[in-house]
Amino acid sequence: MQSSSAEFTHQTVLRDEIVEFVREASGSVVVDATLGLGGHSEAILEETGFDVVGIDQDSSAILLAEERLARFGKRFRAVNANFAAIGRSVEESDIAAIVADLGVSSMQLDDASRGFSFRASAPLDMRMDRKEGLSARELLENSTEAEIADILYFYGEEKRSRRIARWITERNDAGQPLTTTDELADLVERAIGRRPGDKIHPATRTFQALRIAVNRELDVLKEFIPAAIEKLNAGGVLAIISFHSLEDRIVKQAFQRLSGKCSCPPRIPKCICGAEKSVEILTKRPIIPSEDEQEMNPRSRSAKLRACKRLI
Repeated sequence: MQSSSAEFTHQTVLRDEIVEFVREASGSVVVDATLGLGGHSEAILEETGFDVVGIDQDSSAILLAEERLARFGKRFRAVNANFAAIGRSVEESDIAAIVADLGVSSMQLDDASRGFSFRASAPLDMRMDRKEGLSARELLENSTEAEIADILYFYGEEKRSRRIARWITERNDAGQPLTTTDELADLVERAIGRRPGDKIHPATRTFQALRIAVNRELDVLKEFIPAAIEKLNAGGVLAIISFHSLEDRIVKQAFQRLSGKCSCPPRIPKCICGAEKSVEILTKRPIIPSEDEQEMNPRSRSAKLRACKRLI
């Protein structure tokens, strides 16, 4: 039975700020590159005259967003694809703006069967598209101790990654690989401990790291940004909301590079990186949610919005 979007608690992050960036753009179509439940798409359709194309690799999210946005008729259409494929999956031209919210949607977090959260026992999956790629269980079972440690350290910034990786590998070697979210959360807590009064579960960074690795999120983001700029009209706006430092660093550095900032080492006398200015950065510092929004939606607290405008 198909779930109704009403069953999920969903609060759109930095809604008004996204609309303001889009409103000033030139063109007739906006691409919501991470459709989710359609919160940003709904805001754009309600408050501007743009049509919207929504992209999401999660087919269940598309069904729910289409239900939510059905009242807009032909002004909205959805595409089932990864946002890095924007160049191939969006046929429309005259694109005024492209927006992307890189957070895992409330629907995915709250749906225990997806395996994104340790708050309930569920299969250790974590795939945005459950038809593609290795699940988190398969990734852990088929990776070496060093590979697991690197995933946890680089994608989760987990300082005790080696110890966690060793415990996971010992389970694999004993023929008892982890299969559920609560098994993984329990293992991490036993491996590194939990100080009294800690508000953040010790497995939080591990779960983040595995989700990023399973879905290739950072690689996909690096592919998406230049592809998105190519799709925009001159004067078109690209606005991206990130939720952790690794994502924000990629967005910041990509925008700087596209704005013509030289990335050559300082001792090289002549620029050889070929940096050319194709965008204007619209956010000198990232925009963060207001105190009121953070209080109403705690999941928004780590959100950062950066935007740029295509010049040529």
